[in-house]
Amino acid sequence: MNQISPSELKKRMETDKEFLLVDIREDWERELYNIGGMHIPIGELITHINELPKDKDIVLYCEKGIRSVIAIQRLESIGYNHLFNLSGGMKAWKESSK
Repeated sequence: MNQISPSELKKRMETDKEFLLVDIREDWERELYNIGGMHIPIGELITHINELPKDKDIVLYCEKGIRSVIAIQRLESIGYNHLFNLSGGMKAWKESSK
């Protein structure tokens, strides 16, 4: 599974617009803090599958990087290959921003 660190993602967000960022946390989590991107809670991921391109890099994030691993495993099982997990999730992102 591909991992991307908070610093790598920040750099990519500044220079590369050719990827999709997906927050898979619940609504209340996103309201507290988010870094943008599409919002699809993990429980709704499969019902929104038509919104996720198979030919584009997709970075998924959650609070600690655990649910995004689960989401990536689900997507890989149905043929997605260009997936990246934000290592440590929002917790690591916030720590790297201090």
